[in-house]
Amino acid sequence: MKIIFAGTPEFAAVALKALIQTDHEIVAVYTQPDRKAGRGQKLSPSAVKQLALDHDLKVYQPLHFKASTEEGLAAQQELAALNADIMVVAAYGLILPQAILDMPKYGCLNIHGSLLPRWRGAAPIQRAIATGDAQTGVTIMKMAAGLDTGDMMLKTLCPIEAHDTSASLHDKLADQGAEAICEVLKTEQSLQQYLDAREVQDDALAVYAHKLSKAEAQVDWSKSALEIDRNIRAFNPWPVAFTPLDENQNLRIWNCELSSENAQNATAGTILLINKHGVHVACGDQHAICLTSLQWPGGKALNAVQVMQAQKLEIGQVL
Repeated sequence: MKIIFAGTPEFAAVALKALIQTDHEIVAVYTQPDRKAGRGQKLSPSAVKQLALDHDLKVYQPLHFKASTEEGLAAQQELAALNADIMVVAAYGLILPQAILDMPKYGCLNIHGSLLPRWRGAAPIQRAIATGDAQTGVTIMKMAAGLDTGDMMLKTLCPIEAHDTSASLHDKLADQGAEAICEVLKTEQSLQQYLDAREVQDDALAVYAHKLSKAEAQVDWSKSALEIDRNIRAFNPWPVAFTPLDENQNLRIWNCELSSENAQNATAGTILLINKHGVHVACGDQHAICLTSLQWPGGKALNAVQVMQAQKLEIGQVL
């Protein structure tokens, strides 16, 4: 089949790489315009664009597809001229109007990192961890005009382990998404079978995964150890959990685990112990959490042993 692929970050690149290895023809790759990145603020291609260029695939980077503007209308006409059988979308980052969704012969399929209708929206992986979900997965859906509201064609399951961060869960789901889209698109007949058997989402069960903000990554030590543990893991690798050192500087917390240290009668945020396992801090529920990777302003992330050797924190100090 002739496939258009639309995606931007690494999550999407994993799926594109898998599709490249099939017998399908990828007629075009759509991705977000290059963004400034790094200390030099140089324009950098997305993970999807770099992979596409490495395989000599045609790349398009429109700003939008709004028919109300000349640029958007031209982008629509350009896509229509590709005469694709299917369009695969994964973390693309642009809203696709109905005209685009209807252009390919079989429409547009989306690879979404949750078990829809739970966690529609921008941050499904992070919200699943932060809420304490036991499992998540990937949903392949036929796209509709609403936000992640399309009919479901295939679901995969992925348990959320106690040590999972958004980074580790992202990688697992990216692999599952790649396998799932290749399964659906194995043949034109299999695609038709999945389309025929697709299931309508129950809107009453919908939960929205709102976009992350830097502000919510500040640790609230009055919360339970379990909640704090989930949040720290959910915010790795972005925006990264933190606790203020003073008015201008924050201590970033990259990783943690639950601690068995006795935190009874201790003020929330108090450092109870610093050892080779990490920095043990009292939480609001009289339990403790062990911070295993910390980063001071201007420095690199340190592991537990390095933190102990740095001697920048003290037992009894309140974070």
